[in-house]
Amino acid sequence: MWTNARFAGARRGGSLVQMEPSRALYRFAGALEPLLVAPDAAAFERAWDAAHLDRLAWEALALARRANSAALEPALHAVDRRLLAVLERCRSFLDPHLVTFRVPELERCQHAAAAALAGARWGVAGLRTVIADTAAPLGRRYFAFLALAERHPEGAWPLFERYLVTPGAHHAFVAAAVEAARFYVGHAAVLERLFQRIRGDHLLRRFLGPKILESLYVLAEERTLPLFEELLVSGHTDPDVERCEVTRALVAVRRLTGRVARSSKFADGDDPAVLRTLDDAERQFEQQRDRIVPVVVI
Repeated sequence: MWTNARFAGARRGGSLVQMEPSRALYRFAGALEPLLVAPDAAAFERAWDAAHLDRLAWEALALARRANSAALEPALHAVDRRLLAVLERCRSFLDPHLVTFRVPELERCQHAAAAALAGARWGVAGLRTVIADTAAPLGRRYFAFLALAERHPEGAWPLFERYLVTPGAHHAFVAAAVEAARFYVGHAAVLERLFQRIRGDHLLRRFLGPKILESLYVLAEERTLPLFEELLVSGHTDPDVERCEVTRALVAVRRLTGRVARSSKFADGDDPAVLRTLDDAERQFEQQRDRIVPVVVI
């Protein structure tokens, strides 16, 4: 159904994180060229692996989604055209591995490139047009929605709110809307109600819960204190601090009240080891407060 995809450019060592966006896109376009001349499925797969195409693609496209991307239009156009040609080439092989794994990945890349191209050409209005086109492929609409969330323009809140309050809305769009909500002060109540609505659904809570609590943490509104205090004893625990509701609640309560509360995870809140754990968690939360994590849309 879905998975988190940490392809937002967070890697180090050979990554494109520090690369200029246009250069990154042209490098991606160049890496696609050997795929076009691959004589068979095995050669296609070797060329894919040699270029580390998965990493190269998503890091370049993450850079391309940013605001003020009009200068990237030529590079995005080149990537978009090349992806369409590579897709046609890949489908022609009829190889089970390529059909199962590479065709869907290329389709996602092409939708991401097309959405970014709409943003580069027509800005927020272009992204909103793609999102509103229900006849467009779901992946294309999602990546346009993701780009809008990353830009979070002032007038976009009603659109994000619509997904947050609509039961049954597509999980990927809801996730992006949840993360975009942290940039709109005064709307924590919408996120609280969403958390209450999904807290009994194990899968949705595991997927959306950390995102909701992260946005509530960033908003740091006084009205969220009762929810975080409740999660001190009823929240889910996890070795990963980003997914641990109790740790998130402890840090949030300390920010809002200045005290370390008792919790189901730590018996003694004054223990120096506990304080160090919370300090480390807070530093991690602060480093990631502006991060929006894409998900794989299948």
